[in-house]
Amino acid sequence: MTTDEMKLRTKKFSLTIIDLAEKLPTTYIVKVIANQIVRSGTSVGANYRAVCRARSDKEFIAKMNIVLEEADETLFWLEIIKEKDWSDKSELEIIWKEGNQLTAIFVSSLKTVNNRINKNIKPKV
Repeated sequence: MTTDEMKLRTKKFSLTIIDLAEKLPTTYIVKVIANQIVRSGTSVGANYRAVCRARSDKEFIAKMNIVLEEADETLFWLEIIKEKDWSDKSELEIIWKEGNQLTAIFVSSLKTVNNRINKNIKPKV
């Protein structure tokens, strides 16, 4: 997947999270959770764009770890919404799968860069 394709995919994920939040009930507690999931879910796409501008492997790793944290937090809020039965479970399952796939991609990218860095580090003799 190209960088541009991933930018679009993470933006689509952000928009899907916003759509979900707009459909949630309007109680005070649900609004608090909706705010949290919108913050973390949209942060995935916003921070991925920052990853694409990384100037070094070290910066890439730092920024990608933020993306990974935000994706994981989004999955947590999806679990809460599902367990509280605040939304359609089939819709949540689709969003959950996409969040998990994105998380797997982010982890894989981090492993690739870390492996490359570790291969380039030569032990001092």
